[in-house]
Amino acid sequence: MEWRPAASLAALRARAELYALMRRFFAAAGVLEVETPLASRAGLSDPTLESWRTAWTAQGRRAPLWLHTSPEFPMKRLLAAGSGPIYQICKVFRDGERGRRHHPEFTLLEWYRPGWDSDRLITEVAELVRLALGQPERPVEILSYRQLFLDRLVIDPFRASLEDLAACARGQGIAGAEDLDLDRDGWLDLLLTHRLEPGLGRGRLTFLRDYPPSQAALARLRPGPEPVAERFELYLEGVELANGFAELTDAAEQRQRFEQDQAIRRELGLPVPPLDEAFLAALAAGMPEAAGVALGLDRLLMAITGASHIDQVLAFPIERA
Repeated sequence: MEWRPAASLAALRARAELYALMRRFFAAAGVLEVETPLASRAGLSDPTLESWRTAWTAQGRRAPLWLHTSPEFPMKRLLAAGSGPIYQICKVFRDGERGRRHHPEFTLLEWYRPGWDSDRLITEVAELVRLALGQPERPVEILSYRQLFLDRLVIDPFRASLEDLAACARGQGIAGAEDLDLDRDGWLDLLLTHRLEPGLGRGRLTFLRDYPPSQAALARLRPGPEPVAERFELYLEGVELANGFAELTDAAEQRQRFEQDQAIRRELGLPVPPLDEAFLAALAAGMPEAAGVALGLDRLLMAITGASHIDQVLAFPIERA
């Protein structure tokens, strides 16, 4: 059995330096570092992600727990309790993910800014990532999701039919597309990941914003003739680094979205963890309007160190754990 670390000593030092830089950044900005549980009585309802299940045994009783895919829910409970701006650096867990840029256990930086909108948060994300890269002058571009599809694929992601999206994917020569039977968001995600993402963030930081309402997740919707989800993602050299929202604070709407996700999970034959009632209660009690973002630190470290595989920035990948 290989006992040595996968990451070099230089990569381990780079990780420590990155964490120190981030803590200095947030201390100077007056953002409080917090810590929340890795395990929860509730699991994630999102049908595209899988939580790791474990259990807690006490007094002869065994209760199921789920390892979190993000610290989002408990951090928002802190916001509702009056914490003010907060951040956290923590391990998160997603089952079934493994590859050059994926690991089932990885590190997120997540932070929330009460009273901010997504524009202001995008500016702060860019400032922090430039600082971490040591590239304070790196250009920043902000693109709308819709305009990206129109400009580069000549298709409207908001109005195109399911058949048009499938035809576009097949016309783009995406391997295996002719054998797929996807829903609308499935085709959009396929086109984004296989044809659009690789060109984003080349020599710059690219923020993609204003997603279709069906992809809002925990973002609020901006009303209009054609509503959009107030969500953004950050790309660097073709790699997604961050996912941010102008946060939804309506408990009833959030419950409805969770229940819709659960229905999809049942249709797909996936496990259906219980909803996080504590989180929904916090929203109902009055979580302040806020913007929040999760930034993948392992991928950022890959960019900083020039690593080509995520294992090169992990001390002990899962195969050596």
